[in-house]
Amino acid sequence: MRDHGGNIDAAIARFGGTHWIDLSTGINRAPYPVPAIPIGDWTMLPTNAAKSATLAAARTAYRTDAPMLATAGAQAAIQMIPRLTVPGKVRILGPTYNEHAAALRAAGWQVQQVSRFDQLAGADLAIVVNPNNPDGQSFAAADLQDLAKETRLVVDESFGDPQPDLSLAPSAGAPGLIILRSFGKFYGLAGLRLGFVIGCSDDIARLDDMAGPWPVNGAALRIATQALTDHAWAKATILRLQAETAKADALAKAAGWAVVGGTELFRLYETPDAKAAQDRLAQHQIWSRIFPYSARWLRLGLPGDEAEWARLACALEGRSN
Repeated sequence: MRDHGGNIDAAIARFGGTHWIDLSTGINRAPYPVPAIPIGDWTMLPTNAAKSATLAAARTAYRTDAPMLATAGAQAAIQMIPRLTVPGKVRILGPTYNEHAAALRAAGWQVQQVSRFDQLAGADLAIVVNPNNPDGQSFAAADLQDLAKETRLVVDESFGDPQPDLSLAPSAGAPGLIILRSFGKFYGLAGLRLGFVIGCSDDIARLDDMAGPWPVNGAALRIATQALTDHAWAKATILRLQAETAKADALAKAAGWAVVGGTELFRLYETPDAKAAQDRLAQHQIWSRIFPYSARWLRLGLPGDEAEWARLACALEGRSN
């Protein structure tokens, strides 16, 4: 099933209301401040200079000199990667973000989900989300590099900004290794639809051909170039998110939930009944994420300001707003 968070329309249709807090995704709800956008970014096609400036900023932010392509979100790369090679057998470490399996199946790949890292080797392609969505499990760069020597490997680092030491980007560029980065999650601007794919020159050239001449709009390029070079904002945001994960976990534990894992952008909890827990939060117009493969897991993003934190606390404590 290609179920996702962010389906706030379904929440509104079922429960009503107009002032929802969408915590069903891992998108930072305290986003990077959007600068003024010149009218030319809306009226002209994106220039090569603008694309080059964004890629230079991304290389600095991700600490890599490897070939890179900007795409319309990491999702666009996920849908193109299955067409890079002849379909074969792919192993995906899961449970994880379900679009990888869906895109590969649609392209004719034989998809197998495995539950242990040591089961990935031997396939024509391996997929690892690092840190993983939804449980936050992470894998050392050295282990991933060893795996990439044995099999073609895609590492999805969409939630990796707060944990830069996990990233393989600094050592990217060798054939057989592709790394995905998401701009919208950490910077809280998912509506820009911007991501990056990092790999060897041949793979990036082929993906560039698939993406076409203007895969990212001019406004997104301008905002990303500024945001990716604002290292002070990134550092402060990481520190804030680290403190707030502890705050979220404390509220969940007080409500009787157990911490399964997560990242600095979302938390995963085990509840007595995930559907009932989601409905309980929805009564306070807070939308959360549950999963078709677990009756007890519930994932929550982090609130964005004190008013949102107060509403979450009321919901978990069983108080009225």
